[in-house]
Amino acid sequence: MVSKYLMFNLHHPHPHHEIFTKPKNLHFLTTSSIQTTLTTSTTTSTKILVSQNKFVHSFFIKKCNNKNTFSPMASSTQFSEFHPDPSLTNDDLKPTSIDQRNFSGWEMASLWIGLVVGVPSYYLAGSLVDLGMSWWQGIAIVVLANLVTLVPLILIGQPGTKFGISFPVLARSSFGIRGAHIPTLLRALVGCGWYGIETWIGGEAIFLLLPKVVKNSSLSQSISWLGTSPLEFACFITFWIAQLAIVWKGIDGIRELEKYSAPILISLTSCLLIWAYVKAGGFGHMLDLSSRITNSEFWSLFFPSLTANIGFWATLALNIPDFTRYAKSQHDQIVGQAGLPIFMGLFTFVGLAVTSSTKVIFGHVISNPITLLGEIGGFMTMVLAIFGISLATITTNIAANVVAPANALVNLSPSRFTFRKGAILTALLGIVCQPWRLLKSSESFVYTWLVGYSALLGPIMGIILADYYLIQRMNLSIKDLYTLSPNGAYYYSSGYNLAAIFALVIGILPVIPGFLQNVGILDSIPKSFAIIYNNAWFFSLFLAGGLYWIFSFLKKNQKQIDTLLPNAS
Repeated sequence: MVSKYLMFNLHHPHPHHEIFTKPKNLHFLTTSSIQTTLTTSTTTSTKILVSQNKFVHSFFIKKCNNKNTFSPMASSTQFSEFHPDPSLTNDDLKPTSIDQRNFSGWEMASLWIGLVVGVPSYYLAGSLVDLGMSWWQGIAIVVLANLVTLVPLILIGQPGTKFGISFPVLARSSFGIRGAHIPTLLRALVGCGWYGIETWIGGEAIFLLLPKVVKNSSLSQSISWLGTSPLEFACFITFWIAQLAIVWKGIDGIRELEKYSAPILISLTSCLLIWAYVKAGGFGHMLDLSSRITNSEFWSLFFPSLTANIGFWATLALNIPDFTRYAKSQHDQIVGQAGLPIFMGLFTFVGLAVTSSTKVIFGHVISNPITLLGEIGGFMTMVLAIFGISLATITTNIAANVVAPANALVNLSPSRFTFRKGAILTALLGIVCQPWRLLKSSESFVYTWLVGYSALLGPIMGIILADYYLIQRMNLSIKDLYTLSPNGAYYYSSGYNLAAIFALVIGILPVIPGFLQNVGILDSIPKSFAIIYNNAWFFSLFLAGGLYWIFSFLKKNQKQIDTLLPNAS
């Protein structure tokens, strides 16, 4: 999904032989949040009991008896004692070292602020009012959706911090060494779509600065086959090139940019809220916009709107290990991510309050912030607006919508793809997605785009969670995650876990009729399929995850039976 992401140094500064050197100080390992007791029972087995803070105490106390299991405290020999397959690893795919784990809970939380404060988040909030909901109904749906999303964010983020691995590497344990390309490329496809959406928003900001005589010219007339005007498309390409120039220089400076952009974006958001407060004559008038729909209509919109809001962050919830692998501890990744529903709730209030105020100020609802800034007018307002939108868009796009696709391509072919090459291909696919069509209306944005891709990400999330917590029991063999040996734990059938792939397909199929109806291919579908589509993320997650657990359980029992049977000879 979209959003301004926790940015880390993905280009490892350490040479190959220094990746897993022992840390020079371990002071953070002795804090109250992590107490580690090492009890040596034999020469080949070590029990590590990790006691986390009370919030996640029941989750993260774990026995790690597998000698191949990687932990942040592992010595430099633990990864180097075997030779990883070169087709499965490079500097971007190796587990992070202790020195690279430098993000505290506060730093991660501040980056979430940067992620939340952006045009898509504002537009999603305004879309709910645009669909007929009252301001408090919109906030309730957004906060509830983000509380739900927080659960998989923390659960999938846990192995990233524990083992220092990225999302593509984690996917190998459930989908197989080669099968991991399926979920990572699906996630990359959604990331490319979001990259296009964010770039289009930046292009709109450029269009806003153009003189009226230019905006009123024939170049502003929409072309049917293009779906937009040549002038708007040119602004889109201009912003696309500007972003690409930043990506080309690398990501090292983005981490600092994210940290310092958060307070700037909060200040600009506060200015917008104050302007609306003054112009509308107080919060009473701003929040006077009541629901324009009946109770039955509200409940018919509730579940697809909830699913859409979950889908908004489902992208990042899936590949969150790409970022939690840099957290200092489980405590830091949990505390940092716990701010999501808080920040999202506050920014949603601003978005809905300002959107509601436009009814009082202009006589009609304006849910798109770019359009609103154009209505406000004033040169300084324009300058500040362009600065804020550009800052929010660039930091969001590079961090949230480039990392996952680029890592997926690196995982596809580590010898051919680098992060830079993956980012360029992501940007090109962002144009192909034609984001101006996705944003043409609130309904197409919410019900076609957000709900539609949640049907792809929900089953992947269900399978990975079922595999890691129910099948693997939170233990992974790092050695087997980087080998193509048929004897590897995650090699399965020629590198593909057929149980995961089958569960993924079954999880997606029931949602297809509803999607085809929303894009206009089917005129009508049975009511049951409409209900399934409106709850696509929930339905596909539990269906695929449950099926995967059953298939894996039956396969395990079959193997046990086969070992007990006498040899045919």
